[in-house]
Formats: sequence, C-alpha cells, structure tokens
Amino acid sequence: MSRRMFKLSVISDEVSQDLTRVAEFARRFELDAIEIRSVWNKPPHQLLDHVDELSNILSRYGLKICSIASPFFKCDIDNREEYSFHLDVLRRCCELARKLEVDIIRGFTFWRRGRYEEYEPRIIELFQKPLEIIEDEGIFLAIENEPATFTTNGRLVSMIIEKLGSKYVKAVWDPGNDINDPYGETPYPEGYSYIKSHIIHIHIKDAKKINGEVLSVPVGEGDVDFRGQFKALMDDGYKGYLSLETHWRPGKRLTEEQVVRPGGAAFSEAGEEASEICIRNLIEILESL
Repeated sequence: MSRRMFKLSVISDEVSQDLTRVAEFARRFELDAIEIRSVWNKPPHQLLDHVDELSNILSRYGLKICSIASPFFKCDIDNREEYSFHLDVLRRCCELARKLEVDIIRGFTFWRRGRYEEYEPRIIELFQKPLEIIEDEGIFLAIENEPATFTTNGRLVSMIIEKLGSKYVKAVWDPGNDINDPYGETPYPEGYSYIKSHIIHIHIKDAKKINGEVLSVPVGEGDVDFRGQFKALMDDGYKGYLSLETHWRPGKRLTEEQVVRPGGAAFSEAGEEASEICIRNLIEILESL
C-alpha cells in the first residue's frame, strides 16, 4: 500500500504557532493539508481577522485546510455562561470555515463528570441549538472521542451521533485517545467497529499504557494497532484525512492541562521535532503495508 491511499495533514500547533513553518513542514513531507487549531497563539475562533494572511500562506504552498480543530463544548455542562460562549465559538468557527472553504469543524460533548448514560438527555437537549447552527451553515460538526469528555470512546461517540440524528453530525476518530478510555475500549478493532460508519476525519497519535499510566509516544511505538486500523480503513473505503496530532514531545511530557486544552506557544515547543519523527513513522507504516 502506498501512503497515497490516504490524504495526509498535520494539526498546525503540533508543529509551530507560525503558519509559514507549518506550511514548510507540510510541503517537506508532501502533505495535502493543514488542520487549524491555534495559530499565532490564537484559537481558531479568534482568527477571523487573519483570513487573508491564512489564505495567502496556504495558496503560496499549495495547501488546503482539511478541518477546523475547535474547542467547541470543552466546557461545563451546567455552566450557562460557558454554554453561550461556546455557541459563539461555533458560530465564529463556521464563519472561518466558510471563508477558508472547509466544511468540517471538530467538537466535543462537555467535560465528563459522570457516566455518559446519566447525562445523555441533557447533552441531547444542549445540542439542539448547535444543530440549528450547523444545519443552517451546511457544515459538519465532527465529535471526537476524548477521555476528558462524556463521549470517551468510539462506542459513546456513535451513540450520541445516532441519538442526535443529523446528517451534519459526524465523528473524528482518534485511536490514540482510546488508549486512555476509562472504560477500557480497545481502539482497533473494538472502538473502530462502533464508530466506523460515522467517521469523517481521523487524528493520528499514539500512546502506551504502562503500569496503569498512559504515556504519549511516537506514532507506531505505542499500543494502537495502526497497521490493522489502516488496512480496515482501506477495505472500508475511507476517503478522508489522516491528520497528525502527536501530543508527544521528545525529552519532556506535556502537562495534563496542555493535553486537554492544547494550543499556544508552550504547547508547540519542540513540536516540529516531534512531528517530524511521527510523520516519518506514519509514512513508513503506510508504505510498509
């Protein structure tokens, strides 16, 4: 299998806060796109005044934007002020997506404070306004399996997507996040079997569980069965992106706060070195299959 069986991208701040450096990285490894998270120390919903600069850099390097990696609904489910703020985050990200000609915005399902099943009716209720926003815009909201939120794994993401019942709600599948699933779901084949019919975008990171502790490691050196996962994606006709999100840094560990709220200069420090190691490993895996 060639790496060209899949389109490849990288999340911007896993390389640098400087978008030109990210674009140079993408060109060096013949990536197809960049996924926008924080750029110039600003989250995506604060980048509307920088659209021309973003577009000019992307055009110069022949790159697309594949997704807006927003922090939407990484907030307290019972905090009305945060809820209103995050609705505005979604609106601003939709505007950014329109201007950058991308149709995927990543989102979440509130900080986890109990079992998903106990909060499902409340989550569904609070998603009704976001559904109106994305359906009016014709933009996909891709919910990620994130252990810090209520939908920690592939099974739970698939459950909320099916309950919401909108063609504009899809999934970001992150097999690496599943290593830290509190319910012990195995990314592949278990988690993938639940979520595969909903996937619109994929994040690539790796992690290893050692004595009950989950550590970020370079892609291909952890517990994710990437070879099995990529073969299954090929067999199932996946046409979206594999987007590198290392969350690993050589010589140091990101803090828990940086992992659950990534972004900014401190997060990006040593990111280019880490991403170079991980993208080489990813390409090697793809070309070896």
